Order: sequence, then structure tokens, then C-alpha cells
Amino acid sequence: SERHRHRYEVNNEYRQALERRGMVMCGYSPDGKLVEMVELPEHPYFVGCQFHPEFRSRPREAHPLFRAFIEAALQYQERAGQER
Repeated sequence: SERHRHRYEVNNEYRQALERRGMVMCGYSPDGKLVEMVELPEHPYFVGCQFHPEFRSRPREAHPLFRAFIEAALQYQERAGQER
């Protein structure tokens, strides 16, 4: 379970419009009523979450979102270096 602090949320009235434009709703609250994670698959790395992954991270055991971000950054750096 992730730690939350809900000040903002995805307005369910906009979900279909966002999905039509390519946003994927990929995580939901336990009751399925609120979107908790979104992503843009066509973007190199675009993830949004309603929770605080930093609270589940440790110096030697980063949250999976942080590990994925670092991996994406390294891949981007490698591609950018190959284009030079």
C-alpha cells in the first residue's frame, strides 16, 4: 500500500477525453473510483502518481518508479550519445 496525501486528483469527468488523447489510466484506488497513476506510452518517460513513492524508497532499495526513471534516463543518455 502506498502513502497518499490527496490534494489533487484526476477529475473523472475528463478521463475519457484524456484517454482519447493517449493518456493511459494505469492505477486506481482500491475501490476503483479514483485514478492514482497515469502514463503516456508514446513519451520516453511520463508517469504521474497520486501517492508518494519517496516514502517507500530506501538508499539501497529504491521504489520501482525511481528505478524505472533512472533506467529511462540512462537509455536516453545512451541514445543521445550515439546521435553525436
